[in-house]
Amino acid sequence: MTENRSFWEHEESLLEERQQMAIWPGGQKAVDRLAAKNKRPVRELIQDMIDPGTYFFELSLLAGFGMGYPGVDDVPCGGIVTGLGKIHGNWTMIVGHDSRVKAGTYFPITLKKHMRAQAIADQCGINSVYIADSGGVFLPMQAEVFPDDQHFGTIFYNMARMSAKGLKQITMSTGGNTAGGAYIVFMACQSIMIDQQSFSFLGGPPLVKMATGETISAENLGGAEVHTATSGGADHLCEDQADAVARVRAILSLDRPQSIHLHRYQEQEPAIPADTIYDRIPMSVHQGIDVRSIIECIADGSVFDESKQNYARGRGDNIVVGKMRIKGFPVGVIASNRVGIIFHEAAKKATEWIVRCSQEKIPLLFIQNSPGFMVGSESEHAGIGKYGADLVRAVSCAQVPKIQLVIGPDNGAANYGMCGRAYRPHFLFSTMRARTSVMSGKSAGGVMLSIEEAKRKKSGKPMSQEEKDAFQQKMIESYDGEAHPFYCGARLLNDRVLKFSEIRQWLGMAFEVSLLKKIEEPSFGNFRF
Repeated sequence: MTENRSFWEHEESLLEERQQMAIWPGGQKAVDRLAAKNKRPVRELIQDMIDPGTYFFELSLLAGFGMGYPGVDDVPCGGIVTGLGKIHGNWTMIVGHDSRVKAGTYFPITLKKHMRAQAIADQCGINSVYIADSGGVFLPMQAEVFPDDQHFGTIFYNMARMSAKGLKQITMSTGGNTAGGAYIVFMACQSIMIDQQSFSFLGGPPLVKMATGETISAENLGGAEVHTATSGGADHLCEDQADAVARVRAILSLDRPQSIHLHRYQEQEPAIPADTIYDRIPMSVHQGIDVRSIIECIADGSVFDESKQNYARGRGDNIVVGKMRIKGFPVGVIASNRVGIIFHEAAKKATEWIVRCSQEKIPLLFIQNSPGFMVGSESEHAGIGKYGADLVRAVSCAQVPKIQLVIGPDNGAANYGMCGRAYRPHFLFSTMRARTSVMSGKSAGGVMLSIEEAKRKKSGKPMSQEEKDAFQQKMIESYDGEAHPFYCGARLLNDRVLKFSEIRQWLGMAFEVSLLKKIEEPSFGNFRF
């Protein structure tokens, strides 16, 4: 076993531990409490809902850890399960409250995760299923989750807009849905409620008592029988959760089969063992990578058809471009190479390739391992700002599906030019080697120290060497900590932190789902040639 492999297997064991914390909040006692109410954990319901023998691609597992909300430090998995699975052969976005986490209430991170799932469904043109069991907003943070755009109401706005596009919104209520949360039942194209288990009302019994003096039970106020037989707010009355899951599948059983809007070849496994990647990825985040050797581990047949391989060697080849196939899909590749610093020659090469793939309507994979654009007078005079802006423009306007995979540094404007979160890739995946921040801890420590030194000197209290060292180390630890995939995953700055062994499977899914929508014609703004 190589040293690299041993290191990354250990790092991924830490990832597994964090994922287990997300999947198992409250332990067996929490599961037992559900069972006492004739309920099952939401992931079990999802597994029954998707086609037998298929895989549920769960997104954003690390969401919600270390958030530091009032009285609540961790919200495991953000309190909500989101992901993609096939129902009757069609890809479907599934969103399910995990009532084991603060009764399924909405924190800011819960909202962000829910709406990220809706954004994927909308961008890719797929139906959504909601498994609803929520206490509504987390009241101590109402000002941060209720009144604004991208707050609670945006969930229902999104449901209405997607429904208008013909994307089905199906809700299966498995518990209480109170106040604004009731709209997840009422806004659905079709909603399912379970007898003596589902409740939906704008104001629950305590609020009704306070506001009107009326004393009424939850069942009589807004139970499944009320909304399926009297109010008409729901469509299907089911006996239990198993019956409700079967009803969801029945509703979606006659949908038109999905079509992929790109030619697909016969899938081939890489010509080398896929786990060879563990030997080839350096332990040090800042050590250069021969990215061609990484592509060889994930490409069908390990075949990569490179373009402009000889252009501006030593500078232009800090980005590698070309085509490969992933699970049979032809894909354009823009990949950071060696130490990944982007010179103006590399920026020009990448921009040209993005435009070319957009003209050919070929999806794009950005393999990010760059600490930023080259700085200094030579680069400025050569046009790094201009050509970097062209790259950012091309990334922004490319109309083809875009996916980012981060395998190393992800700093500064390179985050922009390599299709970071702000550039709305269809999916963004990180690995345990990813480090996403405005700059590295070492760089930030140096910059912040110079500012602090100048400030202290001006005040007549110059820093001692010990103070300088302590200050710089504090900055390094702060920036490096915030760049770590656990920190970024907790805040939904990626869609999943992948093991290296999972990359091919997840990229295959991501391209397939992204290609369910027809690719439009290319359109770019003004470039600065």
